[in-house]
Amino acid sequence: MNAKSKTTPSVWVDPDDAPELTDEWFEHADLYHGDKLIRRGRPKADAPKIQTAIRFDQDVLAGLRATGKGWQTRVNDVMREWLKQHSA
Repeated sequence: MNAKSKTTPSVWVDPDDAPELTDEWFEHADLYHGDKLIRRGRPKADAPKIQTAIRFDQDVLAGLRATGKGWQTRVNDVMREWLKQHSA
């Protein structure tokens, strides 16, 4: 016989074996409004931050990090204030 035989058998999956749809499952499910996927989480910023590299002396960087979580935001705020005071 020249007919090709299937190399793997077709596996039937019983629909009763499907996982239960729990509240947790629905919390992580995608949400659609019509055909549009509704994104979850933080909305995109109007003026997103730009990643860059800057070099600090070791003692300066250690001191900044020692101020705790949010040190990069504080550096950003200080730089913005400096620019306001020194702009012509």
